[in-house]
Amino acid sequence: MLNPLSVVLKKRLDIAFNTSSDFRARIVEFPGLWMSAPDIADLRRDLKSVALRTIQGGDLDYGVFSEREDALNRTIVTLVYRVSDGAPVAFNALPVISLSLSGKPVEVLHLGLVMIDPAVRSQGLSWVLYGLTCFLLFLRNQLRPLWISNVTQVPAVAGMVAETFSGVFPSPTRGARRALRQQLIATEIMATHRHVFGVGPQAGFDADRFVITDAYTGGSDNLKKTFDAAPKHRKAEYNDFCAAELDYERGDDLLQIGQLDLNAAQRYLIESVPRNALGRLAVTSFVILAQRLVLPVLHWTDGRRQWGILRPFKR
Repeated sequence: MLNPLSVVLKKRLDIAFNTSSDFRARIVEFPGLWMSAPDIADLRRDLKSVALRTIQGGDLDYGVFSEREDALNRTIVTLVYRVSDGAPVAFNALPVISLSLSGKPVEVLHLGLVMIDPAVRSQGLSWVLYGLTCFLLFLRNQLRPLWISNVTQVPAVAGMVAETFSGVFPSPTRGARRALRQQLIATEIMATHRHVFGVGPQAGFDADRFVITDAYTGGSDNLKKTFDAAPKHRKAEYNDFCAAELDYERGDDLLQIGQLDLNAAQRYLIESVPRNALGRLAVTSFVILAQRLVLPVLHWTDGRRQWGILRPFKR
């Protein structure tokens, strides 16, 4: 169950709550910066447990699975556990990419690696894995728009991203266009951060179409799919778009850039979150807002104790 006081007192997100009667989600932000070594080992074990059931006979060597990288220092992990036996069944690893845009620092939330145990697929976990963490970060950012990126060759995922977030490019939706800021973000991501999503230095990038060519060469090799094997979207336009834009034999990916803004957040609440989960999400959202807005006020009005660089006033 969610402990509001413990969450409010933490600087980093560490939230656990039941998303339904069958599943419980835990969201931990940058665990490599504050978790103890045993807790990190447990976290890695849970991630690998899901991966082993998802990629049968394969392995991954990038991001949170790589022992050579400090990925857990810059990744927000969402883990889903089955309530009945506590077994991990799904996760989303959401790296935060730091860039410079128009001379100013900006953070991009990369939708990252999502894995779901085949035994629990189609059981209503998409809203947790693909939008929940982003929505909570949007609240904590005081409803300011957040940039998101996504790398995929799966039509179902490409369509979900295009329909959930705002201004996504590339997308077959009417009016989709490549804005200058998206061009700058995509170019810098491919120049300095391709290792985040397991793309090797030899992979190419079509800057006009935002297509990564020969993408499965940097640790993500076992995620490569044929078009027939890739899960399809319910709308044929996304399936046709991916088939036309990507060379599945070579191993191409779309690099999608968009934003989570107020309109996207509203769509997420109305179209993605199950009605029976809105109450749980409302409680969690209140705690996040309290952490961001109420707690600084409480600290400011308490002049008796030191807080950070602030010192108590002594007469």
